[in-house]
Amino acid sequence: MILPEPTATPLRGGPTLRWGVLAPGGIATDWVAAMHANTDQRVVAVASRSADRAAEFARKHGIERSYGSYDQLVADPEVDIIYVAAPNVFHRPLALLAISAGKHVLIEKPLGIDAADARVIVDAARAAGVFAMEAMWTRFLPQTTIIAQLLAGGELGDLKVVTADFGANFGAPAGQPVFDPTMGGGSLRDIGIYPVWFSRFALGASTSAFARGRMLDTGVDGQAAMILDHATGAQAVLHTTMQADTPTEARINGTRARVEVRTPFYAPNGFAVVRDDERTEFTDGTGLRGREGLSFQTTAIAQHIADGRTEAPEHPLDVSLEILETLDTMRAQIEAG
Repeated sequence: MILPEPTATPLRGGPTLRWGVLAPGGIATDWVAAMHANTDQRVVAVASRSADRAAEFARKHGIERSYGSYDQLVADPEVDIIYVAAPNVFHRPLALLAISAGKHVLIEKPLGIDAADARVIVDAARAAGVFAMEAMWTRFLPQTTIIAQLLAGGELGDLKVVTADFGANFGAPAGQPVFDPTMGGGSLRDIGIYPVWFSRFALGASTSAFARGRMLDTGVDGQAAMILDHATGAQAVLHTTMQADTPTEARINGTRARVEVRTPFYAPNGFAVVRDDERTEFTDGTGLRGREGLSFQTTAIAQHIADGRTEAPEHPLDVSLEILETLDTMRAQIEAG
């Protein structure tokens, strides 16, 4: 078969934004490096509760200004949009701080520690008329735009089963927020959100969700096997764990064909469409791999804001809320044993 052409927003040449970063940790390091290396978007300010840490981050990444308080950054008139890269429990207060200053916001996954938490952000952003989005970067990859076109065109037939897994060995818990319940940690929130998002992307909203898993001694969910049902009769069979590396693959299976997304399915790479004896391959020709793929969402956001949008049609806020509701349901099942 002949695959559609990628329709992702070009990495260079479009509208540009002046970005600010709140909480310069590990994901912020990769995000800034990817964006500066591959796009025309630029971070112009960074803030941390530690002025020294912010200054060192700014020096490392060639950022003009650093602040020792979040309030100083959100008050900076030369910042258009703020990336909230703090641990999960701080997403809501920092997003609300940025929104109250009239700034657009990109918030790391998950949007909030639960759906109720996230809904406060959504309501505030909509009331303020600013752009807001959860940083589901996988949705903006070239491979994802092509798969979306295949789904919209019915190329796979009636969808029956989606499978996806994301497992990574996080090692010892000490000092890692993902193992701390007071920081909004847990496998479902941190990496399980990817297979749940992929299921929602392929099949739409689920009608029920069931999970069995294992709680860790630190008080967070460490592993989960999940089944999601849909009104069409389709099912999603998903898995996540923080205790082992898994293939991290995804499949969409229909009555006419299936899509096999290469590992890791959440990052730029490629996929195959398999129909009978025919196998059609797509490989991301940008050459970006791993977290370099964080670049695509930033250029898409810049274009959306230039177009006057306050939400991304690829990943609207209501979808983020819906996914969090599903995660809340399954996390409660695991916690209840």
